[in-house]
Amino acid sequence: MAAVSVEHVLAQAEKDEAEKLKLITVQKELDVQFDLGNMLAIDPNMLNTRAVNQQNREQFLRSLARDNTQLLINQLWNLPTERVDEAVVVKLPDASTRLPREKPIPKAKAPTRWEEFAKLKGIQKKKKTNLVWDEVHKKWKRRWGYQRANDNTKEWLIEVPVTADPNADQFKKRLDAKKERVAKNELNRLRNIARSSKGGKVPGVGLTPTEQPSKTELSMAMHVAKRSTASVGRFQDKLPKEKEQRNMGKKRKFQPLIGDFSAEKNKQLEILKIMDSKKPTMDITKAVNRQMREEDSEAAAKRRKSFNKGRGGKQGANRKGKGPGKGKGPGKGKGPGKKGKAHGGKFAGGKRK
Repeated sequence: MAAVSVEHVLAQAEKDEAEKLKLITVQKELDVQFDLGNMLAIDPNMLNTRAVNQQNREQFLRSLARDNTQLLINQLWNLPTERVDEAVVVKLPDASTRLPREKPIPKAKAPTRWEEFAKLKGIQKKKKTNLVWDEVHKKWKRRWGYQRANDNTKEWLIEVPVTADPNADQFKKRLDAKKERVAKNELNRLRNIARSSKGGKVPGVGLTPTEQPSKTELSMAMHVAKRSTASVGRFQDKLPKEKEQRNMGKKRKFQPLIGDFSAEKNKQLEILKIMDSKKPTMDITKAVNRQMREEDSEAAAKRRKSFNKGRGGKQGANRKGKGPGKGKGPGKGKGPGKKGKAHGGKFAGGKRK
């Protein structure tokens, strides 16, 4: 067995340690910039084009990537570490480099009518607890849903109101009211979806089928079906004697609850001004248009009167002259004005020649 000196072992250990330090130590002229949140390393040093041309390009790029990765790993090990399930993990800081998104940012949903009203009136949403005290069972129960507290649908006895029909089924009436509330909430939900998706609209009133629909209901259903096309019924064929449907839209229009308060204020001030004024206000444009319509109607009446008068005189002259037409009568004459034998002459005496 060959003897090994202690100096040789120490020298070999120092050499191995230097090799290890050489593997994890990288020298750069300019410091590499790091974004540990994105695990990003930016090397600002110039690329040695001579080394790329002289040596193997693939080997040079591998060596450069290895050095920069080693610097990034050294920075990660400087962060505080912890052990989770036999694994050492570090908590990365917030990212400082903004990276482009793969997809566009989702658009914010349009607020519902209640959200707009609450924002206008300053109503803030208060979070309610999920559990409430049930006085009947003397314990905490859920506020909503199955086995909720103070559930009136589980009552076996219902008091009949004084004004209600004593023979009516109160349980069925309560169940129908609940179904109506559920349907109303669903309709409001669909309206909110339609408002927030490309300006779509949900009809306010639908056409419910009946056993014996009337003529008006059938006509309205036909016109609604024609207007349900992409062209809003513009290119739909019409029946030979089909009439245009009237009053298809809403008859009355109300001002919205959420709108321009300045316009409403001006409108109310104008009403107060009219009520306070002693002399009634006159719309000059409306008065002039009314006067023009009356003058036009009077002129049209005069023209019709003169036309009818002239037409009557001409008809009287025709009766005295040639007669109403050239039709042949019982005789051979062409008219009473000539020397024919139809109504005048020898036939008038009563003797037939």
